[in-house]
Amino acid sequence: MNPKTSKKIQLLSRIPNFHRYYHVDMGAAPYPVNVTISLLYSCNSRCNTCNVYEKRVENFTLDEYNKVFEKLGRAPYWFTFSGGEPFLRRDIVDVVKAAYDHCRPGIINIPTNGSLYKVIPGRVQEMIEYCSDSDIIINLSLDEIGERHDEIRGFPGNWERAMETYKALYELRSAPNFTLGIHTVISNFNVDRFQDIYRELIRFEPDSYITEIAEERVELGTMEEPITPSLEKYRRAIDFLITEMKKSKPGGVARIARAFRLEYYALVKKYLSRGEQIIPCFAGITSCQISPDGDVWPCCIRADSMGNLREYDYDFKAIWNSRSAAKIRKSIRKRECACPLANASYTNLLVSPKSMTKVIGRLL
Repeated sequence: MNPKTSKKIQLLSRIPNFHRYYHVDMGAAPYPVNVTISLLYSCNSRCNTCNVYEKRVENFTLDEYNKVFEKLGRAPYWFTFSGGEPFLRRDIVDVVKAAYDHCRPGIINIPTNGSLYKVIPGRVQEMIEYCSDSDIIINLSLDEIGERHDEIRGFPGNWERAMETYKALYELRSAPNFTLGIHTVISNFNVDRFQDIYRELIRFEPDSYITEIAEERVELGTMEEPITPSLEKYRRAIDFLITEMKKSKPGGVARIARAFRLEYYALVKKYLSRGEQIIPCFAGITSCQISPDGDVWPCCIRADSMGNLREYDYDFKAIWNSRSAAKIRKSIRKRECACPLANASYTNLLVSPKSMTKVIGRLL
């Protein structure tokens, strides 16, 4: 059987166990399928929607990541390596290779501001060639066009650098396991121009185009920052995007991804309207995030630590089944929090029978 097909079957076979644990919190917690690794907080951008660059911690080393990935084993299906700016880490390729060697994930996703145009293409090519059984997704973060983009990103020349990176990555698209995407954060700084922004960006013919709403996150230091657009403005932007997406007729994996995105955007609109969990949140069960210095979080919105891997001798299982983890899961289960965080939401959609019915309906 094709390795990628086998991984998908294994992923689907684990869903009943996630539901069992969510409803009856007994026994060992199942390992997450969606793991975000924050490699560093350092960033050469100064975005209006993010203050993460202000944080200073002792980053995990490659050796430490090897220990953690070995403990995780083949459980994770989806890795996201984020920052800060992930490609500022000179050993990012080695970290990704370590994750591949130990975990063999189905998907490896990396967002980037694209500024390091001299090194990103070569590093991505090395990942593509080494991680042959994983789909490598690189999403360039583009929030506006030209100088307007530079203003939002607080980085003069960022647009031109990102374009150089995009052109080089575009040449790698012949690789069967590579997806080049564009990612836009919809915020108060660009929501009024979103339609024009989209029309311009889609001309670059990315393999995928995704958006995420600017949120107040503990991790990003944006709590109480006026960055989230109003429901009315976001709805106008996202309804336009949905209309444009429905015009396309993608096939294969792209068609499935589109169905999930359409359902996610509908979910965000409901959240902004009601301010509560729309479907059960499985963060801390099916998904988690590991901070640059080893804290294990259910997600980056709450960023409350289940435990630090350094303090637990890199034993992920011990943290995942700790009292702190159980307390956090109980809080999430009681719906004491709510958010439209994209990474966790996609996993929530996957394990939600109601949402999956809608996703399947979009495919028919």
